[in-house]
Amino acid sequence: MQIKNDKVQLFEDRSIRTAWVEDEEEWYFSIVDVVGALTESADATAYWRKMKQRLKEEGNETVTNCHSLKMTAQDGKKRLTDVANTEQLLRIIQSIPSKKAEPFKLWLAQVGRERMEEVIDPELTIERALETYAKKGYSREWINQRLQAIQVRKELTDEWENRGVKKGAEFAILTDEISKAWSGMTTREYKKLKGLKKENLRDNMSTLELVLNMLAEATTTEISKQKQPESFEENRKVAIEGGNVAGEARLAVEKRTGKPVITNKNAAQLQNIVTGLLESDISNDEA
Repeated sequence: MQIKNDKVQLFEDRSIRTAWVEDEEEWYFSIVDVVGALTESADATAYWRKMKQRLKEEGNETVTNCHSLKMTAQDGKKRLTDVANTEQLLRIIQSIPSKKAEPFKLWLAQVGRERMEEVIDPELTIERALETYAKKGYSREWINQRLQAIQVRKELTDEWENRGVKKGAEFAILTDEISKAWSGMTTREYKKLKGLKKENLRDNMSTLELVLNMLAEATTTEISKQKQPESFEENRKVAIEGGNVAGEARLAVEKRTGKPVITNKNAAQLQNIVTGLLESDISNDEA
């Protein structure tokens, strides 16, 4: 288990130790720190010990599945600390009787209600995606491309399932093959270039990056339908072939423009660049 980060986040001026585990691509949080921040207990360690025992007696699997990582203590030394990933932490927060925990519980209830509504009416998923991207500051043009990319990805994964490819590890391997073929990087390498952790890579692509990724996945789908691969190795070759089509398109664009298509900018940086250009245009018009 490779821990890349061991740093402190703040919650209402209370320190929360966090760690990024690269092998799992997962953030982990010190449970004692979170318990201390939400309960303001004089002895958060003792509070968590009792709470942990109670949850185990209730048969709470979340506590059973939690494990420990070495984190920097107040004296500067590394000590094993009980940690939880985001899902586990939210489950633990549900069991904390504290006013500070109420906003989290209300949010979880709202998310649960929305998910049930989306099962009944799938169109709500699209509407909420539009609203979420708009709130984050994405342009209407980018949002339209992103929603199209979601559809293209769904068509590809449906095709993979039809060909017997297994969700999870095999999907990830084929996705990496497509990514390497068109961009020269695996998904993890691409995310590292953009300084991403848990964030969605496609949400941090420029319009051109997104379009080329769509081309790679759409082409892979069409080739798969034509060749009808039967084994995983045959599917892997099709994925590379589909990715290569977009890779050739990328090289053609770069030759024509004289600029690289792949950028290390993430969504926030890309939006700042666009905002800066717009503000510059406005200033020039007013001058």
